[in-house]
Amino acid sequence: MKFSNLTERVSGEGSEAWKIHYAALQASAAGRKVINLCIGDPNFDAPAVATEAAIKALRAGDSHYADIPGRPELRAAIAEHFHATTGVPAEPENAIFFAGAQNALYAVCQVLFGQGDEVIVPEPTYVTYEATIQASGATIVKVRSPAKADFHIDLEALAAAVTPRTRGLVFCNPNNPTGVVMTRTELEAIADLARKHDLWLAVDEVYSGITFERPHISIAGLPGMKERTATVSSLAKSHAMPGFRAGWVIGPRALVDHLERLSLCMLYGLPGFIQQAALAAITQGQGDADAMHAAYRRRRDLVVAELSKVQTLRVLQPEGGMFVLVGVEATGFGANDFAWRLLRDKDVAVLPADAFGPSAKGHVRMSMGLEDSDLAEAAKRIGDFCHGLTAAKAP
Repeated sequence: MKFSNLTERVSGEGSEAWKIHYAALQASAAGRKVINLCIGDPNFDAPAVATEAAIKALRAGDSHYADIPGRPELRAAIAEHFHATTGVPAEPENAIFFAGAQNALYAVCQVLFGQGDEVIVPEPTYVTYEATIQASGATIVKVRSPAKADFHIDLEALAAAVTPRTRGLVFCNPNNPTGVVMTRTELEAIADLARKHDLWLAVDEVYSGITFERPHISIAGLPGMKERTATVSSLAKSHAMPGFRAGWVIGPRALVDHLERLSLCMLYGLPGFIQQAALAAITQGQGDADAMHAAYRRRRDLVVAELSKVQTLRVLQPEGGMFVLVGVEATGFGANDFAWRLLRDKDVAVLPADAFGPSAKGHVRMSMGLEDSDLAEAAKRIGDFCHGLTAAKAP
């Protein structure tokens, strides 16, 4: 029996990155006190108003088919939220609800890109982007964001990557795994390329509500960009609701119409009780989101301060998001060996960042999704581990 080549197109090196996470889970199940910093699953509870809204809706029988693009009141709330947080006007018809940001980005790539197209992606970037783009039949073209520039994009290399086959760009801002927040200058340069070459942009702004010193700027608000930008976001990180699978796309109406047709055959609408939970989170859960934001900043400062004391580590202070990227090459080990030895010797699990792109070679990614005390203990164990490596090399 034969299968289509779809699953071959959506496999790759990125999927290998999670092996250490699963090994950490197995070690925990065996009784070891592992501190698992591999994934971005917030340790906070979802806002109570969202949970109660879902329960109330279920008890009221809200378990039937719901509006495919999202209920009108939810689409209106998403559009208003986008306007309030970015300054970019949006109407309900510009919004469509999906089963999380990953599902939304997959749908966007399916309707924007196809066989023979090239899609530029600045790397390092989230591991699923390559598969998501290749599932459309398009070819991914990676442009490095060098570590020596603190992972800010190489604009000359980006411009040089555009060919007659280039159909669009996909990137996340703030970036996962680096925590870099793009500057206005960088965004304006990307916008210039998009206008000049008539390109689509698919922008993952899941972490836009978690920025620190540098404010987030939505590229859709730059001149001529609203008409060619699909902005993807969700409640997974900002409101600690990853299990609700509540995401969306903001874009021009023609794009939303195409996405609705795809959603019709792919999802046939999301559960009504989930939509009610999302509506409550967006309209009543900002206080919870603000508290989480403050906690991430506090945790960022804690982890950066502690790990910066370790001479063999290069700690990049994130400007946004919920991860810290740490260079480990001065320890004498590559990222993969460092991560596996750390798990074996100190029961701390971090993710080798090589899977996010060649620019992240020699780095590991740490999540800030655990309690302050867990992060402090993890930093101590990592420091002890690195000091042990140095002592072992001493004559």
